[in-house]
Amino acid sequence: MFAPENEIVRIDELGAELRENAHRIVSRRAGLRFLGYSRAQRERMLGLRGKPGRPELIEKYGFDTKFAMHMVRLGVQGVELLETGRITLPVPEPWLSWLRDLRQGKKTREEALEAAESLERRLDELVRVASPLPEEPDTGWVDDWLVRTYLRAWKMP
Repeated sequence: MFAPENEIVRIDELGAELRENAHRIVSRRAGLRFLGYSRAQRERMLGLRGKPGRPELIEKYGFDTKFAMHMVRLGVQGVELLETGRITLPVPEPWLSWLRDLRQGKKTREEALEAAESLERRLDELVRVASPLPEEPDTGWVDDWLVRTYLRAWKMP
């Protein structure tokens, strides 16, 4: 829904309608998903969930920088979504460079954890009270759009 216009190779009227109605779909509920995904990446980075991470990254940097980068990116994008109702792709500066530096081991594990913690606190605040987004998506509109989309794909009257 948030891909830049110049990156869209092909879009039909349903895709355009979906993009135009992102405000009906995006809600505070999405913030909970971003929080959950970010925390899952932290747990993976810390070896608390699943496999202990990528041995080559841990050996080189002392921690899995890929998990760390995704942990912070999810916080950045979740905060932007709940503050604005949109996500800028690719991630804008200064975060883009910060995330690249983290992925390349130019930031420490502690810096990653501090950034993620700060972003998660902000995201939690946005989910609870501060976001201008509705608490829930417009499920009536979404359901109607899905039915129309299926009928069109199945070419039913």
